[in-house]
Amino acid sequence: MKATLNDRVIAESDDVLEYDNYRYFRRADVRMEWLEPADKTESDLACPHGVRFYDVVIDGMRHERVAWSYEAPRESLHHIAERMSFWKDVDVG
Repeated sequence: MKATLNDRVIAESDDVLEYDNYRYFRRADVRMEWLEPADKTESDLACPHGVRFYDVVIDGMRHERVAWSYEAPRESLHHIAERMSFWKDVDVG
């Protein structure tokens, strides 16, 4: 499975977990050098799982808050700890 943005592969893996209609990639399978932590919003701070959003920056073009992970997931989301997911302009499939 791949996560692509503007024909660039951000993540690729056969070890992808699905939860709540999103697919989660292991960090080791993500081009982390293209991700920059986004500023936290009030909604982010209120998340009980410690959500952290990331901007993806490729070839100088910034795609805001299109990736995320949970920094301190509660037991119900423990299985996706240390994994990344994508949305908005990122095609996952």
